[in-house]
Amino acid sequence: MPRFAVFLAFGCLSALTMPARAQQVASGHRDILLQATRSWNGKAYDHYPATAPELTMIRLTIPAHTALPWHTHPVPNAGYVLEGQLTIHDQASGRTETFHQGEAFAESVNAIHRGETGDTPTVVLLTYAGTPGTPTSVPDKGEKPEY
Repeated sequence: MPRFAVFLAFGCLSALTMPARAQQVASGHRDILLQATRSWNGKAYDHYPATAPELTMIRLTIPAHTALPWHTHPVPNAGYVLEGQLTIHDQASGRTETFHQGEAFAESVNAIHRGETGDTPTVVLLTYAGTPGTPTSVPDKGEKPEY
């Protein structure tokens, strides 16, 4: 019986010291939310900097019934509406497009534009593909910063 107790104790100790493992190995499911070579207003992305990249992701909360200041983005970026809706206005063409909760959009680059919310606050996740030292948003002349 003592021999059995030694094996039992060894087995319990081994089980306690073994690393935890995943229950199964499987691939995840992906949904491509956006893949674009041009922005929402149809303007093509023409080049990408040759320097080291810097990714920036921000969560932007905009109150209801608010228009952001006119601004530009010097680098490609994409948005995803987490809550509410966002209507983007292109200053030069007058074109507008509204994006609702759960929709992604390719932002304008080097085109003056602004976002406007509706009856509820809007929360947007924005991801910028820039370079170190390059701003993500540049206010138009005489405008306040976007954020």
